[in-house]
Amino acid sequence: MRLPTGDVHDFDIFVGRWRTQQRRLKERLVGSTDWIEFEGVQDFRLLLGGAGNMTDNLFQLPDGPYRGVTVRAFDPQTKSWAIWWLDGNRPHKIDVPVIGRFENGSGAFYADDKFDGKPIKVRFLWKDIKADSRRWEQAFSPDGGKTWETNWTGDFFRIT
Repeated sequence: MRLPTGDVHDFDIFVGRWRTQQRRLKERLVGSTDWIEFEGVQDFRLLLGGAGNMTDNLFQLPDGPYRGVTVRAFDPQTKSWAIWWLDGNRPHKIDVPVIGRFENGSGAFYADDKFDGKPIKVRFLWKDIKADSRRWEQAFSPDGGKTWETNWTGDFFRIT
């Protein structure tokens, strides 16, 4: 198995179909400790001759199915990835991309965005990457990156 190292093949190991266990804070940046837990399925495929990829996600939230698409593209000049989220509940708006790279088998990706009209930093982490499992975490920082609130986690387990 080849761990991500900071090149165009970083996400190749993720190709396939995955079962996922997700946890998301009920409310963000208000000190909440109440989590919603749900399962889902993710289909991961390469695009752009391997310099890009996408995931089609179907989550089974307590109040019904939720869909979203992730699109990623590699920039060989900066050796970094941009990651965009397209929310099925807001199909005419794509989120600001988080940008970053993998080092030593883990990935960190960041963006400046807004939440409830206030500026925040967003962080995606990919870690604990193995051939048949991996972990993703999303966090927000309201103070320029001094503190982070992890508000969504996903554990992925290979189906095919």
